[in-house]
Amino acid sequence: MDPPPALRTPDGPSGSGLVIDEAVAAEMTAHCLRVFPDEGCGLLVGDGSTSRVISCLPVRNKAASARLYTLDPEDHLRADREAEAAGLEIIGVFHSHTHTDAYPSATDVEMAPDPAWHYVLVSLRAEVPSIRSFRIADQVVEEEPLLFA
Repeated sequence: MDPPPALRTPDGPSGSGLVIDEAVAAEMTAHCLRVFPDEGCGLLVGDGSTSRVISCLPVRNKAASARLYTLDPEDHLRADREAEAAGLEIIGVFHSHTHTDAYPSATDVEMAPDPAWHYVLVSLRAEVPSIRSFRIADQVVEEEPLLFA
């Protein structure tokens, strides 16, 4: 399933940003819609050297909340082992915002576990979901281009 046109963004500078297959973007969005009204979340598996997402692994939201997500530690460990077995790595996390735009909240920034990760947000606020990607390091948020392949 291809993501709706609203999920597409213009290409950024060559070699910058996060590259994600459209089918993976659709899978992330579908997971977030499936668990609505709670926030959906999961991990992004890929190649850190190229910032290319190969797959997403949905993870249970231990917070079971519409305004907060906490990755289930057992699911996180399983995802890490699956990525390693495939010769890949976890390069980021995704989660939905059920009532706000796709921009990291103060809680998202405070809880960002790894400055090397990509933080992808799926907003379910509007009728058509939107996706944006960010880097968060030392409590500083920088949006990055999100390129759909």
